Amino acid sequence: MTEHRFLRALKREPVDTTPVWIMRQAGRYLPEYRATRERAGSFLALAKTPELACEVTLQPIERFELDAAILFSDILTIPDAMGLGLHFVDGEGPKFRHPLRSREAIMKLGVPDPETDLRYVTDALRLIRHELADRVPLIGFSGSPWTLACYMIEGSGSSNFSSAKALMWNDPKAMHHLLDINTRAVCSYLAAQAAAGAQTLMVFDSWGGMLAPDQFVEFSQRYLTTIAQTLKGDPATRDIPLILFSKGANGHLEGLADSGCDALGLDWTIRLSEARERVGSRVALQGNLDPATLAANPEAIRKAVRETMQSFGDGPGHVFNLGHGITPDIDPDHVKVLVDAVHEFGRR
Repeated sequence: MTEHRFLRALKREPVDTTPVWIMRQAGRYLPEYRATRERAGSFLALAKTPELACEVTLQPIERFELDAAILFSDILTIPDAMGLGLHFVDGEGPKFRHPLRSREAIMKLGVPDPETDLRYVTDALRLIRHELADRVPLIGFSGSPWTLACYMIEGSGSSNFSSAKALMWNDPKAMHHLLDINTRAVCSYLAAQAAAGAQTLMVFDSWGGMLAPDQFVEFSQRYLTTIAQTLKGDPATRDIPLILFSKGANGHLEGLADSGCDALGLDWTIRLSEARERVGSRVALQGNLDPATLAANPEAIRKAVRETMQSFGDGPGHVFNLGHGITPDIDPDHVKVLVDAVHEFGRR
């Protein structure tokens, strides 16, 4: 059987046309998602009920000709499993009932067991993989050690994560201890996802780009590299493609490409041509259309898709995606325009 074009593209092998999937493709812009979410009663109930997580994971696959499905979950499952008490406040996003407010709290943390503490995730993956019946590959994911630490210390989202940065400056040993625990937890979690059926793994370093260059290398890139080296050193995960996406960290593409990952996700603030020139043939590239483009008219969307693909140029190794997650205000018909345009313009 021919391997899926998404997996081939991540290995920088020739494909019949450019593959495409969309970050947050199972989300509030879809009426069917909103209906399932209402039935679940809350976002967390949706994410923690394997049957419902499976249902919403498959919704965009049924509607669009996407080339990959991504597990419906949240990047903050690990700290929740560590006992920090994840909950969501309407209009305010994720919050923790027990944020890390002291060195002692950090020292008490342990690495969760994915098959017990996060069983709802691995159960969902097994179910999704079965229901997909190999139509498209399945992506599993985690938040990055630094991004998890930001939320764990701050207790919620933030415009600058000043509490996390203060710990980094005031007590770097405690921060490195936290990042080491998070790294071991992410490695264990991603390995469990692969064992449960994930065919690609992705790490979302959503807040890496908030760090100054030297701090990024020390507190984010270093741990992303450890994750890549650990997964690539384990026979069980060695052949599972790994995508690293560090939003806002375009100054560090060379270092990230040297981590041992298979692909880099890119936000929309860099040209694909420049990124490709800088990383050469070391990794595939995923991205990188501005998500707001989907609010434009269909012709403008097609033009932007064509320009993005022209920026990447010829040759293998491009997975089309947005430069960040799709937003709730988008018309699903515009997503179809994007997906169809990628396949049309990407034909070899």
